[in-house]
Amino acid sequence: RLTTDLSIASRNMVYLPWRKDVGISQKIPSVTERARLISIVKHAITEHSLSGGFIIRTLAEAAQEQDIHNELAFLERFWKQILSALQEAPPASLVHEGLPLELRILRDLPGNKVAKIVIDSETGFQRAMKFIDAYVPELASKLQHYSKAESLFDRYAVEQAIQNALQRKVNLPSGGSLVVDQTEALTSVDVNTGAFTGRRDHQETLLKTNLEAAGAVAHQIKLRNLGGIIIIDFIDMEDHKHRRQVLKELASALSRDRERTRISEMSSLGLVEVTRQRTRASLAQIMCESCIVCEGRGMLKTAQTVCYEIFRELSREYQKFKARSYTIVAAPTVIELLLDQESTGLARLQRIIECPINLQVDQHYQQQQYDIALN
Repeated sequence: RLTTDLSIASRNMVYLPWRKDVGISQKIPSVTERARLISIVKHAITEHSLSGGFIIRTLAEAAQEQDIHNELAFLERFWKQILSALQEAPPASLVHEGLPLELRILRDLPGNKVAKIVIDSETGFQRAMKFIDAYVPELASKLQHYSKAESLFDRYAVEQAIQNALQRKVNLPSGGSLVVDQTEALTSVDVNTGAFTGRRDHQETLLKTNLEAAGAVAHQIKLRNLGGIIIIDFIDMEDHKHRRQVLKELASALSRDRERTRISEMSSLGLVEVTRQRTRASLAQIMCESCIVCEGRGMLKTAQTVCYEIFRELSREYQKFKARSYTIVAAPTVIELLLDQESTGLARLQRIIECPINLQVDQHYQQQQYDIALN
């Protein structure tokens, strides 16, 4: 689509250089909140002497005034960079393109809540540093380059977290568990008690499990990026004060979520309905695909996901054992992808470990199965 109506997005706003008005998302229902946000933006526009128009996005609901000012400063710097590049560019030049994933993350991060940003790629680190220096200098002191031999995913237990986030069952410290099921209509989370007994009575045990579950559910919702309607089936409690405690814990845990959420009251059966803004596909939808064996009733990892697991596993094996060569045994779909779409990544890894990587198809392997043989 060809247009001269340019727009530049940040986390809470969209900047429209050629317009003059300030609009706001209709999805923010509160009249008071809408007036507050419009007032903050207009004041910030005057303070920064900005021209152009703005649309306040749904994500801006409950945003702090300082965050709005920081974003306006970011958009101002961004637009000036584009104008500067425009003056020097010859005709038919690309002056600006959409940000890649890692830079979009840096753009949208609330700087005051970030302890550090760690990148293991030298190229990625330099690109991030350049972007931060130009547009979000408040993050400069938090950016770190990771150069240790141990995988970054292993160092910060990301690999295990990914595996856990794709599992249906989540264990709780007390011995209870969550069972998460995604369907087209909604996501259900069932809270189950475990062997924990404690020193108090049965109702106190249920309260402890439900309080643990409330925090864990909020964490899983963010980790799995669950959106839409989420029904949480807490263990039934007789004491109304206990129910209020659990709801308060759930609300507190979800208040730290970047996406907009709403929580219903707990029903007599212990059900709580959470609605969460759906901004993109969930983790399972991105990393998994419908199983051809069970006709879509279950999920399995995509061939691409398995390829990346193989790359990481090979890197770990190389750190432990300096073999003369490696042989990857996997399902036909995975080997085919390694020879085609992921061949560049395989060649790059082969250069890093400085030894041959052989591929072998096993027709009996399911898509998620693979072995790495050391020679």
